[in-house]
Amino acid sequence: PQTDIVFLKVHKSASSTVMNILFRFGETHNLTFAFPAGGGNQLYYPHHFLARFVQGFSPRSPRRFNILCHHMRFLQPEVQKVVPSSAVYFSILRNPVQLMESSFMYYKGASAFSRVRSLEEFLSQPHRYYNRTSGDRHYAKNLMTFDFGFNPDGDVSPERVQLMIKAIEASFDFVLISEYFEESMVLLKEMLCWDLDSVVFFPLNARDKSTKSPLSDSAVEKAKEWNRLDWEIYTHFNRTFWERIDWDIGRERMRREVQALRARQAELARTCLQGTGSVAPKDIRDSSLRPLQHGGARILGYNLKQGLDKEMERTCRRLVTPELQYSSTLYKKQFAPKPL
Repeated sequence: PQTDIVFLKVHKSASSTVMNILFRFGETHNLTFAFPAGGGNQLYYPHHFLARFVQGFSPRSPRRFNILCHHMRFLQPEVQKVVPSSAVYFSILRNPVQLMESSFMYYKGASAFSRVRSLEEFLSQPHRYYNRTSGDRHYAKNLMTFDFGFNPDGDVSPERVQLMIKAIEASFDFVLISEYFEESMVLLKEMLCWDLDSVVFFPLNARDKSTKSPLSDSAVEKAKEWNRLDWEIYTHFNRTFWERIDWDIGRERMRREVQALRARQAELARTCLQGTGSVAPKDIRDSSLRPLQHGGARILGYNLKQGLDKEMERTCRRLVTPELQYSSTLYKKQFAPKPL
């Protein structure tokens, strides 16, 4: 199996669930993570990534880390300093319209969003609220473009779009699509030569449906236009995602693999979870399993069954531990003081 991995964790695109998969794999196989210096949750985002943002990195020692997956703004020459040259690079994209709606709820305090009551209101005259010099502007426009390291305010010429796509294709081995998350996990498993249990997941950092509101058709069109660079990147990689599946796996085998994934998930849900699925934050009994609540979103979590045997308890707990708690546990483990 592949153990050297760079995952560009694009905001608001099911990336916390992918991160959980990487955390579990790394923990099971005793791999090292490129943690943010000081044990934070982001690699000095929104600055472009620098190797020195990583805990334990030193230009004088050639120490490399197996997995780089915390939020960062991608800059490949710097990333290459902290991971082995054999690392596999991948990322995940989401339809920019849904991504923007999610970003609006989650980053309601961002300067571009704080003065409007709804996303529709923002989209009706975005230039009135959006200031390209503000430090948090990226949450309101072309967020994926920004995370990949490009200028979210760049012009949308076909040449520029092509250059961006070519640059992403040159840096990344494959790009997943969050709307096809199960297929994405099968592709991930294939590309990394992992087994099924490594990519089984329970959705993490997901919002309660009650905080989601559908946009009108005209707002959808405005959102596409406003996030045009994201839209171009997304449509391109959505197409190549299916080409890659046809080429490497085939639709028929993909269907069987997704069925197997669902069956294993259902089995683990029956074993691990109280009730059938996610619950509202107030109903999560174990505070260590309660995800961070942010903005206007209600982030769901899980309750584990009581009385599981030790091994199963550990498996189940790993599947439902929210990103921040899991990250902090692994950080402490990796940088535990050495016994004298």
